[in-house]
Amino acid sequence: MRQLPAFPDLRSFLDWCEGAGDLKRIAAPVNLVEDMTAVHRRVLLKGGPVLRFDAPVNATGQVMPVPAITNLFGTRARVAAGLGLSLDAVPSFGAFLAALRNPVPPNGLRDALSRWPHLTAALKSRPRVVDRAVSQEDQMSRPDLARLPVQTCWPGDAGPLITWPVVLTRPHGSDPSETGAYNAGIYRAQVLSGDRLILRWLAHRGGAAHHRSYERAGEPMPVAVVLGADPALLLGAALPLPETVSELAFSGVLRGARTRLVSARTIPMLVPADAEIIVEGWVQPGDVAPEGPFGDHTGYYNSVEAFPVLTVSAITHRRDPLYLSTWTGRPPDEPSVIGEVFNDLALPLIRQQIPEIRDLWLPPAACSYRMAVASIDKRYPGQARRVMLALWGMLPQFSYTKMIVVVDDDVDPRNWDDIAWALATRFDPARDSLVLDRTPMDYLDFASPLDGLAGKIGLDATTKIGSETQRPYGTVMQLSPAAEAAAEHILAREGLV
Repeated sequence: MRQLPAFPDLRSFLDWCEGAGDLKRIAAPVNLVEDMTAVHRRVLLKGGPVLRFDAPVNATGQVMPVPAITNLFGTRARVAAGLGLSLDAVPSFGAFLAALRNPVPPNGLRDALSRWPHLTAALKSRPRVVDRAVSQEDQMSRPDLARLPVQTCWPGDAGPLITWPVVLTRPHGSDPSETGAYNAGIYRAQVLSGDRLILRWLAHRGGAAHHRSYERAGEPMPVAVVLGADPALLLGAALPLPETVSELAFSGVLRGARTRLVSARTIPMLVPADAEIIVEGWVQPGDVAPEGPFGDHTGYYNSVEAFPVLTVSAITHRRDPLYLSTWTGRPPDEPSVIGEVFNDLALPLIRQQIPEIRDLWLPPAACSYRMAVASIDKRYPGQARRVMLALWGMLPQFSYTKMIVVVDDDVDPRNWDDIAWALATRFDPARDSLVLDRTPMDYLDFASPLDGLAGKIGLDATTKIGSETQRPYGTVMQLSPAAEAAAEHILAREGLV
């Protein structure tokens, strides 16, 4: 399925971007406190290139020796390239992944041979353990996070924040070699000191579940924080995968090559062999600290809450490491751009589970997953409500979707004008609103009356049929095909197209 070569590490992807004229090196000093965010934000809004800051300046005015990379996934095309694809190939790759997750027995030899790419992908998903790794070429004599160009993105932020880490954990009682049990998540990490980090993982995430297993046992938890992972591992860790699917394994499918792992130096974990920087450490039972406030994807600062603290035991890195960073805020930001591509990537899987869905849009401006618009092939009364309930229960992320609008398949669910027309002409607020109370919600949603609990609403903007209405529905106006063809001919003749 890949159209681009495999990118085994971050710098191979950066080389590809630079070769395509899609990377800008900034040699002049740029301050890590707000200034880098301001530059990055303006470039992202213009659909600009990856940025490499060669002289990042910390809060005390010191030029840092490690370059900072930002805006890696600032365009949809680069997100697709991180998957090894052109943008128009994302939907077909989504169909391939859906088939890989839910295979159907082959119907004869020809059908079996046609599924060879699925087998190849499955083989590439198995991680490979190696003895030596570039991510361990060098090691700090004493772990010191202050030697890394960690940004302070917003004026109200509590301090430096690591924003693009891939945090690796495994459950209590598992063996370090059991890579299928590992979880890889993107959890922001507040720098407290040279050897202490706060790991902010929400209760429903895999890292938090693993942490609870160590807390119950009263034992310290080993954690590896990967800085500057390859695009496949970064995107695999960001995907809303089922809990039974290992991100380390799945990244092999995305990469088109097996994930290379190596034994960590000071903790019983396997870590990526080709990353830029690896932070190793332990979370001790009961060791928590107040995290935040920090600017978040909602466009607001989050409230201060206690989260686990990682005590760093080692920092290994390449001889000339790069530090990958970003900022989060009111969309558009990098996570919202990634979300647009993931929307198309996930659609085949969603349709596999809910076949009547024709298209689904998660508007980026609505913080990606807070609102969904679905078009359906409507065939029976109450079908729109069934789709709403199915979506809310399909993935943990959809449990945070507080508004779902369902439209017919003659309405473009990605066009606000079409959505407004359907709501204005096919929706009755009293009859067509489905309201739920006290359901799970992201506690960062300040509109919620309670932390972690809020209402949901579903708006049925489909044409009402059968027992849904007691009056005949109007007929949608459309010009005849003959008139449309005649207009096209006239406009072409008059040079108006």
